[in-house]
Amino acid sequence: MKKPSSRIREEIARLQDQLKQAETREAERIGRIALKAGLGEIEIDEAELQAAFEETAQRFRGGKGAAAGRKNAGESRSGSDPSATQPAGADAGGSGEA
Repeated sequence: MKKPSSRIREEIARLQDQLKQAETREAERIGRIALKAGLGEIEIDEAELQAAFEETAQRFRGGKGAAAGRKNAGESRSGSDPSATQPAGADAGGSGEA
């Protein structure tokens, strides 16, 4: 039997909430690490910092050290978004409403 649309909407809302919580935890973890490393004291353009994070992400994924995402670095997210510290190439679950 197929699920009614109301039940699917409830499930989507629950999953979106789970995604938001997971992104918040990830952002807080990365933020704590960045502060411990002294990044909070460095004056750097957000696009440059995002490009550096993308390079680091590629390095740990086994890719080449070059930031293939530099062309998108200007499209950085707002600092109020909990997933703003997440590298652009990372899978955030595909929801723009997190």
